[in-house]
Amino acid sequence: MPVTDVAIDKIKDMIISGELAPGDRLPKEAELAQRLGLSRSSLREAVKALCLIRVLDVRQGDGTYVTSLEPNLLLDAMTFVVDFHRDDTVLDFLAVRRILEPAATALAALHMSDDDITELGQLLGELEDSPTVEALVANDLQFHRKIADGSGNPVLCSLLDSLSGPTARARIWRGLTQEGAVAKTREQHTAIYEAIAAREPEVARSWATVHVAGVEQWLRNALGTADDPTTTDEPAAEAS
Repeated sequence: MPVTDVAIDKIKDMIISGELAPGDRLPKEAELAQRLGLSRSSLREAVKALCLIRVLDVRQGDGTYVTSLEPNLLLDAMTFVVDFHRDDTVLDFLAVRRILEPAATALAALHMSDDDITELGQLLGELEDSPTVEALVANDLQFHRKIADGSGNPVLCSLLDSLSGPTARARIWRGLTQEGAVAKTREQHTAIYEAIAAREPEVARSWATVHVAGVEQWLRNALGTADDPTTTDEPAAEAS
């Protein structure tokens, strides 16, 4: 194993074992290198790598600290990787979103506070009667982000956040090319909101499934993959 990887593993073990807790400052470089049996250069490279994935934070003139290790912070690195997706993988991202989004929506119907539900309704009311596609998609991203946050599961929320970017362009494309897409999106958002407000998790789950699957099925048709024999997904539900 490369020396830097060994250094990363040793620091990771210190965190997992509880020797270093979130917010703790690491020992000075020379002391830590000696304790772990590493060269200072390999330790330095390990610290750089762990900073990139938000496990450590180097504060100039103060030292190196373990971050909060909160899911949204750690999963931020995944968002960076997701940004390198290719257009031909958007369907894969939509398929994953179709699995996660309904679960988050059902949880939101159970756990979202009354104040947050009110804000969700206000967010729907902010759209003009005939919004531009760009305004609709921006509102769509806020709408789904608030629902994911309302699920009460920060890991699920962070995962959905990372999936929003790759699918945003597909949603804009759909709004520009599919007749009635804007009205359909508004209708489905309203149905999702009403199900959450009524505290009906299974109804909310169903509407979220229809909503995401409608975009996915449209994109399959637009790309000509709907009848592709290599596609293993079950047919997505049509938006109604």
